[in-house]
Amino acid sequence: MSTSNESLPSGGIDIRSAATIDRLLKDMFDAAVAIAQPTSRVPGFLPAPPRGRLIVIGAGKASAAMAKAVEDNWPGPLEGTVVTRYGYAVPCKRIEILEASHPVPDANGLAAAKKILEHVAGLTADDMVLCLISGGGSALLPLPASGLTLEHKQAINQELLASGASISEMNCVRRHLSAIKGGRLAAACFPARVVNLIISDVPADGVNDIASGPTVPDSSTCADAIAVLRRYAITVPANVMAMLEDGQLESLKSDDPRLPPIETHLIATPQLALEAAAKQARAAGIEAHILSDAIEGEARDVGKVMAAIARQVSRGAQPFTPPCVLLSGGETTVTIRGSGRGGRNVEFLLSMGIALNGEDRVFAMAGDTDGVDGQEEIAGAILRPDTLVRARQQDIHPPASLANNDAHGFFQALGDSVITGPTLTNVNDFRAIFIAARPGNI
Repeated sequence: MSTSNESLPSGGIDIRSAATIDRLLKDMFDAAVAIAQPTSRVPGFLPAPPRGRLIVIGAGKASAAMAKAVEDNWPGPLEGTVVTRYGYAVPCKRIEILEASHPVPDANGLAAAKKILEHVAGLTADDMVLCLISGGGSALLPLPASGLTLEHKQAINQELLASGASISEMNCVRRHLSAIKGGRLAAACFPARVVNLIISDVPADGVNDIASGPTVPDSSTCADAIAVLRRYAITVPANVMAMLEDGQLESLKSDDPRLPPIETHLIATPQLALEAAAKQARAAGIEAHILSDAIEGEARDVGKVMAAIARQVSRGAQPFTPPCVLLSGGETTVTIRGSGRGGRNVEFLLSMGIALNGEDRVFAMAGDTDGVDGQEEIAGAILRPDTLVRARQQDIHPPASLANNDAHGFFQALGDSVITGPTLTNVNDFRAIFIAARPGNI
């Protein structure tokens, strides 16, 4: 996508200015992704070399790109293994790059988890483990706890994804049903020092939620995991529920003597990405306002709320004066009720569009910064004032598409999907709402 500093018109929207707004929305998304690239974020956080060996491990959609950045900037010998999503591999010379399935785990992820554990076995206090963690690591490190199989993990994961549970709730369960998450991978590194470089993809940047915290201690408990399972009626084997109930599957806490020295750095965050997008808008002459980097809830409900805010700005110039851009991040959820393909960013947009009902000065873009919204190789979409009209002209009924969780199909049919391919980073959802000024106003 191209970038431009051309100022936007402040008056009414015509075909030419609508194209300019589309370009601004995409440029802001590009800026958010660019600021979080491992090539620029990793070098400044690399530790001093250890007396012993450096072992590099990692998991997530950005882990291969992070590994390449380590290789390109590390002054001495190193070795290691990281696992990333299919299609997100970046060639490395000294670090083995493995690929596995996301968001539902597979056998390659299981094999990768075992290999990473083998790689950190037998280390000494003079050694260092550099752990590269980013979003997606939960599915990419599917090593089941005792009593569970990979098939169990796959089924539980699919139920969680369709349940409407928040990312924090899902990862609480994942930590307690894992033999590698919830600090267990850090314990396997003992007594070597562990240095975490983490790209955040979760609201509030909770490090034990990013990839379900394999190399950090966990404050949640088995009781918390049980509460989530019961809240969303998630099925687990009876013997596993019994182990949760008696605490056998408890994760590692901060005072656990099995944990080695751990140093953690958040090298890129959703807030950093939103600030870059705001800077891009201001360079184009448009004021930008960051509402929050941690919005959660049902995507369709968040869409309604954002529509109400956008309408208030458009009609009443409150609390901001148009033209302006409203930016937000976080991670919404989708409770699958229909037979569509989900996608929280596109479902947010479709719900927002229905609530706006063609408000003539409001445009929006929403996308996942990793390039994958839900389980589709589509980052997100763009919403325009004429979106609903164009849909009805094709005999597509917006409320029916929303009820069927088919927002991806809706926007694809209109040619309004945003497809980026693998972005090699992941700083959560990106939402930008552009509100144009009324004709004659500045």
